[in-house]
Amino acid sequence: MNINSAVDKAHEQKTLAEILKEPVSALQGVSDADAEMLRSALGIKSVRDLATNKYFLRAHAIYQLAESEKSV
Repeated sequence: MNINSAVDKAHEQKTLAEILKEPVSALQGVSDADAEMLRSALGIKSVRDLATNKYFLRAHAIYQLAESEKSV
C-alpha cells in the first residue's frame, strides 16, 4: 500500500506499524501546533491514539450510518 500522500516525507519509508507510533504531525497536513492542540484537548499523542480515539470513532460511525440512510 502506498501511503506517501498521507504522511510527511520523513515517514514515507516507514512501515504502517512504525507510523502508528509516530506523533500525529507525521500525517500530511497536521502541523506541530495542530498536534499539540490534539494532545492538550484529547490526550492524542500518536497516530494510533488518533485512529482509536473514541470521539473520532463515534463521528466516523455516525457518518457511515448517515451515508447508508441515503440509499434506503
